[in-house]
Amino acid sequence: MAALVQEEVPLGAAPFPFVIHQIRARNPSDFACGGSSQNSYPRRRMIRKIVRYPDAVLRAKCRAITTVTAAHRELAADMLETMREAHGVGLAAPQVAVDEQLAVIDVSHNPECVTYLRINGTDADLVKSMPIIFLNPRIEPGKNKESSEEGCLSFPDLRGQIKRPESIRATYNTLEGETVVLETDGLLARAFQHETDHLNGILFIDRMSAAAKVGLKRKLARLQEEWAEDSP
Repeated sequence: MAALVQEEVPLGAAPFPFVIHQIRARNPSDFACGGSSQNSYPRRRMIRKIVRYPDAVLRAKCRAITTVTAAHRELAADMLETMREAHGVGLAAPQVAVDEQLAVIDVSHNPECVTYLRINGTDADLVKSMPIIFLNPRIEPGKNKESSEEGCLSFPDLRGQIKRPESIRATYNTLEGETVVLETDGLLARAFQHETDHLNGILFIDRMSAAAKVGLKRKLARLQEEWAEDSP
């Protein structure tokens, strides 16, 4: 993976920790963001509008980030704020209408959601490692697969059983231009795969079983009518 170029940012702008994507927390009270209170942000964070299906940007194959700019740092901060406001555990850039390979994740609400976490070959504490901001991810999936329920902030009120590899080895860049290798399983592995799919224009409905897809078109049509009524 090629090293990222760092552009100068305004004096006092602080780097952000890692971040990743978006399976939805079951209840707002279940979601707690760990590791973020220590960070100072260069400006007031902004809640961005979450793009809903079938917006075309959700099908975009996102552009790799080769130079990290102040705009990327602002985007990451806004995405964290947006994700938390929506009670999500992950969010990808195309979900806020940006077709670049950047995503954020925070699964610290459930410290027992993985059986192991290694970062650059060293065992890591899950809660202290959250949130994760990641760019240009590559994923090497494990052999064993498991099915679990997923949702997506771009599909309010829609959930489904999705089969994915139980464990992964992910290589990605950070906003600081570093390359990180992360190995894990459980919810964090699933979230990384879900978010990385977003960066490649793949949606969780694409990974539903053939049986689950029966009647999905009609259900999506009904949900889209409800979403349109909810929009300002």
